[in-house]
Amino acid sequence: MTEAEFSPDQRTVTVSVPLAMRKRGGRKQVVAPEGAPAWAPQRARIDSALVKALARAFRWRRLLEDGAYASCDELAAAERINSSYVSRVLCLTVLAPEIVEAILDGRQPRELTVALLFRPFPVDWEEQARVPGLG
Repeated sequence: MTEAEFSPDQRTVTVSVPLAMRKRGGRKQVVAPEGAPAWAPQRARIDSALVKALARAFRWRRLLEDGAYASCDELAAAERINSSYVSRVLCLTVLAPEIVEAILDGRQPRELTVALLFRPFPVDWEEQARVPGLG
């Protein structure tokens, strides 16, 4: 991996570090070789499917609370989707604020997916923190 080499007069050290430069979104990014220890902080992994599900959940809750729709069935008909899907998405509005923040910041556990969130989970925020993949 990393190699250090002294000059013949022992006054200069040359350090060779294997790396690759890649353009990502117009910016250059240093990419460490496979198997190298992590030397930079992890980039946020914002999962757009999770963020979209949360956005829908809170938007739909607001529409129901404001009286724009009287029921999940009415909301589902207006959105042209299945009412059971609306119900599953609306359950996301009871997620602990720490979990919602982590999702929006891209700090959620790698195993946290929309499919996992659509499974039943506790309403109590402290209990949610103990569910594998959620907390």
